[in-house]
Amino acid sequence: MTEADARRGIGFIVVSTMIFAAQDGITRHLSAAYAPPMVVMLRFWFFAAFTISLSSRLPGGVIRVAMTHYLWIQIARGLLLVTQISMMSLAFVKLGLIEAHAVGTAYPLIISVLAGPILGESMGWRRWLAVGVGFVGELIILSPGSGVFSAWALLPAFGACLFALYAILTRLVSDRDASSTSFFYTGMVGAAATTLVGVFFWHPMTPGDWAWMALLCVLSAAGHWCLIKAYSLAEAAAIQPFAYLQLVWITILGVTLFGEALAPNIAIGATLVVSAGLFTLWRQYANAP
Repeated sequence: MTEADARRGIGFIVVSTMIFAAQDGITRHLSAAYAPPMVVMLRFWFFAAFTISLSSRLPGGVIRVAMTHYLWIQIARGLLLVTQISMMSLAFVKLGLIEAHAVGTAYPLIISVLAGPILGESMGWRRWLAVGVGFVGELIILSPGSGVFSAWALLPAFGACLFALYAILTRLVSDRDASSTSFFYTGMVGAAATTLVGVFFWHPMTPGDWAWMALLCVLSAAGHWCLIKAYSLAEAAAIQPFAYLQLVWITILGVTLFGEALAPNIAIGATLVVSAGLFTLWRQYANAP
């Protein structure tokens, strides 16, 4: 990984946090009126159509893009992402944007833990300490009586684990598969999996909500393309701390558009989690794992 690649990877991950925050705000709006499986299905229908259109324009066309060295891992990536998105969509309605993301924000820490055994990235005691501090922050967020500590909190918590594994596998396949290939399988596997469930929750949408749905589809494709591109350019441990910016954008959206409150325990816990992530970034560039 060169310094230029690392900077580009960071740029892509920052852009993805902005896109995902806007996407999640729209998802919360739509999931309050329509069943989350239907909303997720429509997203992936567009995703699949878009990736087929994009792949057909590349050298060798769709057949070339679909050629992968990691077929089962690519399929697993798609299934992990679909499950995570479905869980978060429901969590947005049950917990709210801020609370759901405060719980789910642990995923970069989980990535830091998994990057060693799966990707072979080094991680010394200082990074382990940072991970420990981050998880203390999660415990503060989930403190009893906060309104977050409930059965519904299991959705974003488990979703964070799934997304961390998705991110790690994305980095793993990038060694031999092109970004376009990973993007293709993300869309196709997601569309196939969501259709098996989403069709049973179909409900007519209003013209205004169709417009929101169209915007959501565009943002979904753009966000995941940026994410895949980021992992193809830089090590997971180097770019993940910047993923915490999504919590900042989500908090702004939750407070200003949805009237959500930022509870003290969430603010304190999230600050610890983000600080721990930023510390791991500093250690990355200090070359002292």
